[in-house]
Amino acid sequence: MTAVEAPALRAAVPGRFGSYPVEDVTWLLTDLSGVALERGTQDREEAIQGGTHYSEMLPVEYQPDAAYLELFHTALAQSADRLAEAVALVGELVRTAAAEAGHRPVLVSLARAGTPVGVLLRRWFAAASGTDVPHYTISIVRGRGIDEVALATVLARHPAGAVRFVDGWTGKGAIQRELTAAVAAWRDRHPEHADLDDRLAVLADPGSCTDLYGTRDDFLIPSACLNSTVSGLVSRTVLRGDLIGPGMFHGAKYYAEHAAGDVSRLFVDTVAARFPEVAGQVAATLPAHAAADRRPTWAGWAAVERIAAEHGIADINLVKPGVGETTRVLLRRVPWRVLAHPGRAEDLRHVRALAEARGVPVVEVPDLPYSCVGLIRPVST
Repeated sequence: MTAVEAPALRAAVPGRFGSYPVEDVTWLLTDLSGVALERGTQDREEAIQGGTHYSEMLPVEYQPDAAYLELFHTALAQSADRLAEAVALVGELVRTAAAEAGHRPVLVSLARAGTPVGVLLRRWFAAASGTDVPHYTISIVRGRGIDEVALATVLARHPAGAVRFVDGWTGKGAIQRELTAAVAAWRDRHPEHADLDDRLAVLADPGSCTDLYGTRDDFLIPSACLNSTVSGLVSRTVLRGDLIGPGMFHGAKYYAEHAAGDVSRLFVDTVAARFPEVAGQVAATLPAHAAADRRPTWAGWAAVERIAAEHGIADINLVKPGVGETTRVLLRRVPWRVLAHPGRAEDLRHVRALAEARGVPVVEVPDLPYSCVGLIRPVST
């Protein structure tokens, strides 16, 4: 039976896929909930480093204990104002960029880390100006590009100049590079979409990869602490030839079985509730933020190349910089060690907890350009 014929494979249906309110996001994904895709951490790591693409399988979802969940809730309470301000600042940059092109923004978040941020941006526009902004979430896969079926679906409904791509944060900038290449290829084939903008809008840009950001500080965005239970109960995206045929969206699973631990709505509701409280600070900060020289320097990429060389790592994809990327390493890869900036302890409580649980050494590096960096163990080590 081919992928297209398989009855279990269908487009994700709003209201029956993901745990966000249906108006917050439209999932342009194929529902793979009935397909066994998970592999154990060590098995998956060996497969990835042996040449199997990471998008062809899923990690087993880490289920945090009560102590780790308490770290998430504490981090959320402590960072809600900072998150709300970052959402508002990047939201106003997005609004301005769209207005300059003569459009109302259309948010296209990159599943799944970008999905909660897209939800928050949509809520900021509603709170700040009463604007109802469409929000779609689609897949992009490092080394394989963007989901062109999903992108075509968005562009059939909205002007290309209105589209604003959204993600959670940047690390070294691999996804920004992937997006730039994908958009350039799309524009070459579709000259009517010449005004499609390849810039990522992110809450935090510690890698200095985009000019649409809320901050360049490498701070803890609590949605990075968890997996599907803070991202609408949806897995990371899947692209496998025997499952995703021509004309189909990239795939993902909906983990309804984890609903009891779902904090997806709690996360966005908590941050959005702070919008009125930060509005004054945003108004005061925005002029300088908008006028600053925000041109990307790609300093993060250079730092990662230096760190890889210092630690004898030939593949820079095994170096994951920043709080969000280090957390991902500890949750679903085989970590070797964590490099930590000694002055960023408050943002790294959950990182240290995960590292201790997995027996991973944390090495303090005073001149580290990120709060932390996760190093994945080469299989040959």
